[in-house]
Amino acid sequence: MRRLRISSRMKSKKKKKTRYFLQYSSFFICLLIPLSLSLYVTSCKRVYKNPVVIWTDRAEFASYAELFNTSQEVCKVSIVYKKNLARLFPLAKGEPFPDLLIGSWLKNSQTKKFTSSLDYMFSDLKLNRSIFYTQLLESGQINDAQYLIPVSFNLPTIVFSKENANLISENYLLSPDQIRDIAAEYNEKKDGRTYNKMGYGLNWNQDFLYEIAKLQNVDFKEQGRSFSWDDEALKKTLAYMQDWTETANDSTNSEKDFAFKYLYTPFYQQVLQKRSLFAYTHSNHFLDLPVDKIETLDFRWLQANQKIPVIDDIVYLGMYRHSKNTDAASIFINWFFKETTQKQILERQVKMNLKTSTFGIADGFSSIKNVTERVFPIFYPILLKNLPSPESLIAPNMYPPRWDAIRETIIKPYLLEASESPEPEKKILSLEERIKDWTKQNY
Repeated sequence: MRRLRISSRMKSKKKKKTRYFLQYSSFFICLLIPLSLSLYVTSCKRVYKNPVVIWTDRAEFASYAELFNTSQEVCKVSIVYKKNLARLFPLAKGEPFPDLLIGSWLKNSQTKKFTSSLDYMFSDLKLNRSIFYTQLLESGQINDAQYLIPVSFNLPTIVFSKENANLISENYLLSPDQIRDIAAEYNEKKDGRTYNKMGYGLNWNQDFLYEIAKLQNVDFKEQGRSFSWDDEALKKTLAYMQDWTETANDSTNSEKDFAFKYLYTPFYQQVLQKRSLFAYTHSNHFLDLPVDKIETLDFRWLQANQKIPVIDDIVYLGMYRHSKNTDAASIFINWFFKETTQKQILERQVKMNLKTSTFGIADGFSSIKNVTERVFPIFYPILLKNLPSPESLIAPNMYPPRWDAIRETIIKPYLLEASESPEPEKKILSLEERIKDWTKQNY
């Protein structure tokens, strides 16, 4: 009997020890699991020591960088402003280099040499191609690889006073032919001799002439350090412009005289004063006007065959080929191209009164469709009545690195002079001669 009692006591003690062991084990396991998870999360959340260096010609990115840097602790970005960003490459040996490039005129034959493919941003599902305007995203490809991602863009805009809206029957778009015909009907002469009202004169704006040339398929594009064009299309375009001036406004001198007398005010004042019916500008210049001015104006997009040419200076983002900080740079790219981020950017601009003569995202429409179509109208209500359709956009061609200078000093002055009503004794330098002179001075 005694042995049985001892045995039962021992068994009872063993059961208690086992129970205590299991209790304490469970307790320590409960403590260890969250601790190990915490260590795991901490180890996964890498903090990048070096900031992402961004070279840009868009000053707005200083504000965007500040928002990014305060929104998380994983990595930081540093902005370096470069006025002529596209002309800086190749960099001199030993010169400090950036991680990201953001600016205009980045797409040319040299792009592939100084940037890396960003296909991984899409293949890893960090970014979805469908969120972008298709034509603009494809314009950033070289040999089917995504070297540049579009950031923002602008469109050619025809502006008129709301008081004259009854004269324009088209709801969203205007072609050059429509502008010519409607403007001609608006013309009015004082004493039957000189114009005191003129609907629109081709001589008034070189940018307008250039966009017409694009719509007429003159097809300016990169060829080496210079550019090529369709000569036959150019001749037809110049003849078209000359005919417009002579049939609608009598002569180039009539357009010049009218502009000298009446068009010395900003473009929006010209139409509000009702001396002219139309004014031409770019979407960023129009939509950045004060609210009290925009409320008195209306607009249409310039088009041909239901297609709107995107202004050449589209802003792109690229990864510098020799970047050592690509992982952190990818975090910034992923952050920037979120719809929520860009909405925060626009909200912050309003809240902090950061409206520094720029419109939208990087002074243009966002390359993200939903941002332009759903978010922009909140901040720019006039867009509710006329947003560009995604299918209508025509992306710019590939241009040489100095395209901004070439366009301003060679092409636009040539179009202005060559489109004037002919004067027998006046000699106009050809495009070839202008290119030769410009090349001598710049290379």
